[in-house]
Amino acid sequence: MLLPIRIQFDIVLYALLAGLLTGIMFDLYRIIRGAKVPKFIVFIQDILFWSLAAVIVFTFLLYTNYAFLGAYVYIFMVISLLFYLRFISSLIFKVELIIIGKIRGVSRLIFKNIIYPIKLIYSKISGKTKEQKKIT
Repeated sequence: MLLPIRIQFDIVLYALLAGLLTGIMFDLYRIIRGAKVPKFIVFIQDILFWSLAAVIVFTFLLYTNYAFLGAYVYIFMVISLLFYLRFISSLIFKVELIIIGKIRGVSRLIFKNIIYPIKLIYSKISGKTKEQKKIT
C-alpha cells in the first residue's frame, strides 16, 4: 500500500529529527560520563545509554509517525545523526556545558541558601559556634 506524499514527508522529517535527538542525547551522555572512567564502567554505561536512547527514539517515533520503521527511516536517522555529529555537535556540546554549568551554579546557590538556616538553628541548639568547633 502506497502512502500519500505528505505522510512520507512526515516520516522522513521525523526520522531526521530522531537522529538529531539521538545526537543531542549522546552529547549529554558524554558530559555526564566524564573522561576518566574505567573501561568496564564505560562499557556498562554505553549499554545503558543506547538502551535508553532506543526507547526514547522509539517512543518519539511512536507518537509522531505511529512507529513506522521502514528501511529509509533508519537510513535517514543515521544520516541526520552523522550530520549532527560532524557539523553541529561541537556547538551544541558547548551550549550544553554552559547550560549545565548555570544549572549547577543555581542549584548550588539554592542548596546553600536552604542549608544556611539549618546550620544556624543547629548551632543555636548545640550552643557551639564555628570558633568553638575548631578549638575542640
